[in-house]
Amino acid sequence: MINHDALDHHRQDAVRLLKALANEHRLTILCCLRHGEISVSELISRLPLSQSALSQHLAWLRSEHLVHTRRSAQNVYYQLSDDKAERIINVLNSLYCDIQPETTAPMPHREINPHAPD
Repeated sequence: MINHDALDHHRQDAVRLLKALANEHRLTILCCLRHGEISVSELISRLPLSQSALSQHLAWLRSEHLVHTRRSAQNVYYQLSDDKAERIINVLNSLYCDIQPETTAPMPHREINPHAPD
């Protein structure tokens, strides 16, 4: 028998994650965090966002429990806190960011002769 409460909970988790990934800035933040924790100052240097805009995106990701923070003296560090988010980010990275050596060379230009036999 289907447990509808569990299904609703998992559906809401999926929607929460997909909403985060649907925003290009939050997606970029999550991609930056896939290798481990990063300070806010490092994120600012990597992203084309003002500190205010970055703070808003980080607050949203915290409120959705996708990231958590660690404070050390004056620095705040962010890290992914959802293993499903990390797994999805890794899949997206392998699909869109990993360039295979054989695909880096340009395709040779070939003239097409419409009269040539197939």
